[in-house]
Amino acid sequence: MSTLAELITETVEFIRTEVLPIDDAHDGDVEAAGGENLRIRLQAKARERGLLTPHAPAEFGGHGLNMSDRAPVFEAAGYSLFGPMAVNVNAPDEGNLHLLAHVGTASQRERYLRPLAEGRHRSAFAMTEPAPGAGSDPGALLTRAERADGGWLINGRKRFITGADGAGFFIIMARTSGEPDSAQGATMFLAPASTPGISIDRHVNTIDRSMLGGHCEMTFTDVRVSDDDVLGEVDQGFRYAQVRLGPARMTHVMRWTGAAQRAHETAVAYTAGRQAFGARLSDLGMAQQMIADNEIDLAATRALLREACAELDAGGRASKATSIAKTFAAEALHRVT
Repeated sequence: MSTLAELITETVEFIRTEVLPIDDAHDGDVEAAGGENLRIRLQAKARERGLLTPHAPAEFGGHGLNMSDRAPVFEAAGYSLFGPMAVNVNAPDEGNLHLLAHVGTASQRERYLRPLAEGRHRSAFAMTEPAPGAGSDPGALLTRAERADGGWLINGRKRFITGADGAGFFIIMARTSGEPDSAQGATMFLAPASTPGISIDRHVNTIDRSMLGGHCEMTFTDVRVSDDDVLGEVDQGFRYAQVRLGPARMTHVMRWTGAAQRAHETAVAYTAGRQAFGARLSDLGMAQQMIADNEIDLAATRALLREACAELDAGGRASKATSIAKTFAAEALHRVT
């Protein structure tokens, strides 16, 4: 399709006619709706319409959207809990694709980015660890990678690794120098899920049922990778995490805005049809105030998102703008829903 407006329109139509009915029929439970088979089926339909992985570079089949142009497309996808999966803009795949596009070598992009963009497999980003390891403080990283026979051996534990079960490959953050609490010395490694020593110990229970592969606890035991599997440079993992972090904050906001918009429209329709105390709910002052507050939250979220995306597109890190936008959007989504 030739214009962004057409891409948005087509995405809206696809999500609301092909995806949302399945979401509603299974109350947002992706495994009950078909799990991996559902992903494959919906992504095949999205591919036929030219909607799959719109943010991927054009050489890998996408539209090469910048951050500002992603916003309305990802919002349209986020209108359904299954929407981001259906058009391949879900976390963590979307962030991993962005990281590979900016940091990966040509061979790494062909081996990992291309099949990811084409929907041939999923991925996971393995950084968060059980306490006292890396969490909100990535410098607490405990997982280690040590030199061995011309490559590396990775050992450690990870927790809350989204999409891990069934992923085709992992981006693993491991310490290659320094001690825990050091802000330096981390390295990112690429490893196929079939690599010996990678195990999924359990799914961590959460209220979310819409994410394929769950949120898992994992163990890496003598996982052997080569120098060719290093993503970027050795000891520069924390720097590359920032390449991923700012844009990933905003793509979360984009998807959340779609979910909030759907919740708002549901509330508007309900209050217009529901009678109470001799009047429609929509005629009562308290209901009108809540609907108005929703509109304010949605407008403010989009404004903060536009500001942060513009700064990212101009080459800035946008640390302050992305942090403000993500915090506000998360709280706004809670209020609206």
